Amino acid sequence: MQAVAATVLGLGLALAGFFIGQGFVEARQLERAVVVKGLAEREVRADVVIWPLQLSVADNDLTALVAEVERQQDVVIRFLVTNGFAREEITLKAPTIVDRQAQSYGNQAPRFRYLGRSVITLYSDNIDAALRAESQLLQLGRQGVSISQENYEYRTQYLFQGLNELKPAMIEEATANARAVAAKFAEDSGSALGKIKAARQGQFSIYDRDSNNPHIKRVRVVSTLTFYLDD
Repeated sequence: MQAVAATVLGLGLALAGFFIGQGFVEARQLERAVVVKGLAEREVRADVVIWPLQLSVADNDLTALVAEVERQQDVVIRFLVTNGFAREEITLKAPTIVDRQAQSYGNQAPRFRYLGRSVITLYSDNIDAALRAESQLLQLGRQGVSISQENYEYRTQYLFQGLNELKPAMIEEATANARAVAAKFAEDSGSALGKIKAARQGQFSIYDRDSNNPHIKRVRVVSTLTFYLDD
């Protein structure tokens, strides 16, 4: 009798577990939802420019090279000030001088023994003045100053730092766009759009609008939302 009772009890527990499990399955099936993405974009102007100007001087006479580096530094700083920048916005990095004869290998000596480099960096929020000055770099060439623009390390950077002011409105717009997509899906499927089940805000990204206008930026965010669907 005890064995029979144990068997019946075990079967009852197994059936109870089965029906409870089925209840969870059915509950999950009834909880219908849709996952949608909402996009928001803005086109903005940069508000900060970082402009490194690298100059290079070569000579066989070290004293003459140092004097020429100093002269060209003065020319570049004067050029920037003339174009509307404050002296406080201009940083002068200590020049580097390389003895290429000491670094050469083999019997072939370099044409110029010494090479001097200097970097003058502009940090400013005057974007319009920076664009004008960039278009007038030939003025430096007329004064014997050659600016190297091939080194990626010393490329001009235009930055946008007003993102925090844009975030609330852009998140609201992305959420509204996601809701519109979800509402259309619900309508097409014969359902009513319910409350938000979950929301995930994507990362904000800032990139150049195009390669020729790095001072114009695109700001973009994509939000992912899950909505309940009601029958």
